[in-house]
Amino acid sequence: MMFTSEKGAVEEWLSEFKTLPETSLSNYATNLKDKSSLVSSLYKVIQEPQSELLEPVCHQLFEFYRSGEEQLLRFTLQFLPELIWCYLAVSASRNVHSSGCIEALLLGVYNLEIVDKQGHSKVLSFTIPSLSKPSVYHEPSSIGSMALTESALSQHGLSKVVYSGPHPQREMLTAQNRFEVLTFLLLCYNAALTYMPSVSLQSLCQICSRLCVCGYPRQHVRKYKGISSRIPVSSGFMVQMLTGIYFAFYNGEWDLAQKALDDIIYRAQLELYPEPLLVANAIKASLPHGAMKSSKEGTRCIQVEITPTSSRISRNAVTSMSIRGHRWKRHEQPDNSNDTTELGILVIPEISVTNVAGERTGNGEKGRTLGEIDAQHIQGVQETATDPRTESKGLPEIRRQKSVRKMMEDGINSPGRVQF
Repeated sequence: MMFTSEKGAVEEWLSEFKTLPETSLSNYATNLKDKSSLVSSLYKVIQEPQSELLEPVCHQLFEFYRSGEEQLLRFTLQFLPELIWCYLAVSASRNVHSSGCIEALLLGVYNLEIVDKQGHSKVLSFTIPSLSKPSVYHEPSSIGSMALTESALSQHGLSKVVYSGPHPQREMLTAQNRFEVLTFLLLCYNAALTYMPSVSLQSLCQICSRLCVCGYPRQHVRKYKGISSRIPVSSGFMVQMLTGIYFAFYNGEWDLAQKALDDIIYRAQLELYPEPLLVANAIKASLPHGAMKSSKEGTRCIQVEITPTSSRISRNAVTSMSIRGHRWKRHEQPDNSNDTTELGILVIPEISVTNVAGERTGNGEKGRTLGEIDAQHIQGVQETATDPRTESKGLPEIRRQKSVRKMMEDGINSPGRVQF
């Protein structure tokens, strides 16, 4: 029941728009979304099919929608779930004449949405994403062997594209085309979900529950009064309802969305609809358990693990290029006379030659330690590398490798001299 003040606010809203100049349309649309009391009054008008204000309200909402102003269009869209419920409830009661203005508004929005600005029919397309490519919802590596199959298919360009349209113009709603029109209207509503206020999301959740349980035993559990006859719904229409409910879960309406999801699963099981059951159970399985208990905490977000953009390969990782560049690199040793009297130590990456004792005889020389021989080898390598006559011929690398290999062979041939 509307109060006099609420009725006066609606009448003022109706008369204000009629006298509004086009230059002030943008400012009017910006200020309109902040009038929460007006929105509440309009909901009450829509919920009373016998209200004398229902017809002018529906007419003005349609004028908003075709005005071309984006914010006025969204203002009309927020009432779409309530309008759909009122139309279906009146249709189930077979009192078609009382829903004439609501039906005209729904048809007007539908006929505007199926064509572009030039009047040509729209064809909506959607490419089903490949599981082989990462997204904010999954990582291909966590799927296992399925990722390989999807990857092989994606390389051949076998991506699946789903098309919607072209949709025919409708002059009236019948039992045959009713849910084709209503499903498309819910699709348009879901496309603007991020702009819908909380009161619209609450209306969506409550209406989804009522549509699914009216006329069934669960209606007494939910304590829904009013209409008690069953309202038919289609499989595609229920899938669109689930899209809006899934958004409501994480945007402040957890409790109502949870109840609506359970009621949709209940109805889908009775109707044996596979698509709503698949989507609803997938949503239910993905919900965090016990993480969100209150619907008053405002907007929530879905926490997912995103692959970092920076490379995971360490700068110190061993690759073929790094081995080639660093394999023969030696640490510079200070020129100290005491080093030659100690045990010889040859420093090579990954190989350490230590604990060398005793004398080594060879090439007619005695009393020379391995450290002295190693020092000569290293000196010979350095002299060869600095010879400008051989740098351009690629010989320093060959001589360096032969020198170190000869040194290693000489050390290995002397038992007990070299330890790795």
